Amino acid sequence: MKKIYQLTPSEAIIQLQSHEQNGLSNEEAKQRLTEYGPNTLIGKKKTSLVVRFLSQFKDLLVIILLIAAFISVAINPKEWLDSMVILIVVLINATLGVIQENKAENALEALKKMSSPLAKVIREGAIQQIKSEEIVIGDIVLLETGDYVPADVRIIETVNLQVDESALTGESVPVEKRIDILNENQTSLGDLANLAFLATHITYGRGKGIAYATGMRTEIGKIAARLQNPDKELTPLQKRLEQIGKVIAFFCIGVCVIVLALELWSGEEFTDSFMTAVALAVASIPEALATVVTVILALGVEKMARHKAIVKKLLAVETLGAASVVCSDKTGTLTENKMTVTTIVNREGIVKRVEDTLTNEEKYLLSLFALCTDASITVENSETKRIGDPTELALLDVVKKLNISNSLKRVAEIPFDSNRKMMSVILKTFTDYLVVTKGAFDVLINRSKTLDKKRLYDINEELSSQALRILALGIKKIKNLPKKLKSEEIENDLLFLGMVGMIDPARPEVKKAVFQAQQAGIKTVMITGDHIQTGIAIAKELNIIHDDKAAIVGTELSNLTDQELFEKIESYSVFARVNPEDKVRIVEAWQKKGHVVAMTGDGVNDSPALSKADIGCAMGITGTDVAKEASDVILVDDNYATIIVAVSLGRNIYDNIKKVVQYLLSSNIGEVFTIFVASLLSVLFPQYRLGVPLFAMHLLWVNLITDSLPAFALGIVDIDDDLMKLPPRNKNESFFVHGLGRAIIWQGLMIGTLTLTAYLIGHTADPNTYLGQTMAFMTLSTTQLFHAFNMKSKHSIFNKRLFSNKYLLIAFFVGILLQIGICYIRPLSQVFKVVPMDFNYLLICFALSLVPIIIIEFVKAFRDSKISQQ
Repeated sequence: MKKIYQLTPSEAIIQLQSHEQNGLSNEEAKQRLTEYGPNTLIGKKKTSLVVRFLSQFKDLLVIILLIAAFISVAINPKEWLDSMVILIVVLINATLGVIQENKAENALEALKKMSSPLAKVIREGAIQQIKSEEIVIGDIVLLETGDYVPADVRIIETVNLQVDESALTGESVPVEKRIDILNENQTSLGDLANLAFLATHITYGRGKGIAYATGMRTEIGKIAARLQNPDKELTPLQKRLEQIGKVIAFFCIGVCVIVLALELWSGEEFTDSFMTAVALAVASIPEALATVVTVILALGVEKMARHKAIVKKLLAVETLGAASVVCSDKTGTLTENKMTVTTIVNREGIVKRVEDTLTNEEKYLLSLFALCTDASITVENSETKRIGDPTELALLDVVKKLNISNSLKRVAEIPFDSNRKMMSVILKTFTDYLVVTKGAFDVLINRSKTLDKKRLYDINEELSSQALRILALGIKKIKNLPKKLKSEEIENDLLFLGMVGMIDPARPEVKKAVFQAQQAGIKTVMITGDHIQTGIAIAKELNIIHDDKAAIVGTELSNLTDQELFEKIESYSVFARVNPEDKVRIVEAWQKKGHVVAMTGDGVNDSPALSKADIGCAMGITGTDVAKEASDVILVDDNYATIIVAVSLGRNIYDNIKKVVQYLLSSNIGEVFTIFVASLLSVLFPQYRLGVPLFAMHLLWVNLITDSLPAFALGIVDIDDDLMKLPPRNKNESFFVHGLGRAIIWQGLMIGTLTLTAYLIGHTADPNTYLGQTMAFMTLSTTQLFHAFNMKSKHSIFNKRLFSNKYLLIAFFVGILLQIGICYIRPLSQVFKVVPMDFNYLLICFALSLVPIIIIEFVKAFRDSKISQQ
């Protein structure tokens, strides 16, 4: 069966059971509306707030904490305070999770807004204005300048009809529509010149079309369907945190079972033994980790916003730092999305850039080009309005930029015609009339007298190979203004005056940004709906490619299987004339290669790929609402370079999170070691009855307050520029590589040993009070506060930047004051089961707390010395 674009207008009307002059009857339209449904986009049901909130409790660590809290309060109601604190912590983390997940999901609504609310159709032989949602397949639709196309239509009549499809296809120049059939199988929407698509904008001319697809069956509808199921993978950070959570959970369960068995074996009561196990569970789990990471990401969001990148999804901050491939739309992202005159050629064939010094003759040429247009640029209430074809607007822009004017007035016009490929205006001079004809070079040169046709043909070919769009101009004088203008008489025997070349140019800052990306090991890939030569020209200018073989066109891409594309994906850097589904395939192929893919774009055509990519970046100014809603990040200034700044911030934030994880987990290991060894010693030496060195309340305080304050501060340390000189990290890389896992373990064991030492000193001095627990609690807290300075840098802390992080200093002193307050303010000491210590014991605690700084400084010095020797 032939496709709609392979049918003649008559065949299309017959196949869709309609009539060109009369259209559908009202009764037939009503039946089809019932059969096919309204011409609207259907969305999926959103997840309710309650379901989102409950989903936060499926995490294994949360389940362990909840079980521990409920059982402990059930077997020992007097210890309700510990359980209450655990529940509050869990609820806070769940609330933060809901806030984080409650992101904008309005892509479908934005798509709906793009369709025209009203449309003109022919029904029962008369023109009717109806709601666009009432359009049905077979309706004859009237298309006029300024309208949005209300459905996917087959063009059956056209008068110079031009449609801006940039939002759908990415092509920056309006497409000239025609009624001719297309015999070949076409896969690129940009090549379907006899079709017009829902939500595209008519910029010139008028026409008729017959609706062949409505609602979710349209090209926009297909995009909406793909947006409903983006099927995104977990971000690298989510995977790492999930990995950490599983390890901690199984470790927690195993150690708790062992300690419970040891306690019962030593003769302890079940209640006391279980409370020890609860304390151990609390010690194992870094309750503050999720909150701290969320806050660090939120601070990163704020910092990125100051650098003109608005992050919609918190985890996108970190994912940016892992990006190894940036798939970028060309139009409006790498380029300015504005046709610009760059080259001028005078009648002698001298080629100049418009920035060069122009002769009066060349300025006169540009002024005549500007007069031979139907476009206009006006300013109303400080708002600039640009109306007309982009190529004609480019001609107005260049004369305004160069401050060129021409006082001649237009008295007549022969409009542009797609068959002639020209337009002419007649200007009144002092003595006679001047015909100015503008059009395609190959047409106009054959109607002109010129000095050297061969040279001009060569120049046209050279400029065209650079993907420039060429317009030529010729003139002739006439004595009298004809009563009836005939193009075949007026547009002949012209004096060839020159030509201009124009292109949608690369943004000036993008070349540097692409270079910075390459320095950071990030590959930039251009994906465009435009012609391949245009894509190659811009890509070469930006140093994205150096060889034409690195470019592929959409029809070739469609012929590749997914496996073939996977095998060849790394050999291509430019993809031209691609459809929305092609963009998704490209992103998926890079992802299968193990890359973290960032996708930048601004059009509706980009939205499925923006949603599929690991990180979608939409343009804030030129970006459509659809693209913005489908993205993770919005680049406020439409500046491709902003993404490189965002990548740098993302890398630093991930590095800071690793420091925080090391800091918090070393504390947890120290706590577990303290309780586990104390239980083991109780079994081995039952006569000493050592008891529990730290209560659940102590551990919650350390995990939530003492550790959290410095952790927040570590999350906002200064940017490390060296991170952008390193290649992107492997997205499958473990969180604990490069010695991080070993560092967490040995530092945790050191903290645990110091805490247990303090407990044994206090317990030996006074076994009948809580002195041992007080010293252990104080030592653990202050050790962590001092240890935060170790985490600040991989190098020695004793340098001029020791006090550079004021937030860390504030966290340190606040932590010390709070800890002393708990010990020496009676109501607090009773709640926490601690006792005021003599000054000597306090000094011992602080002396033990300084040990990690001394040892770690020796380790850093040894490592730096070894590196310098290499």
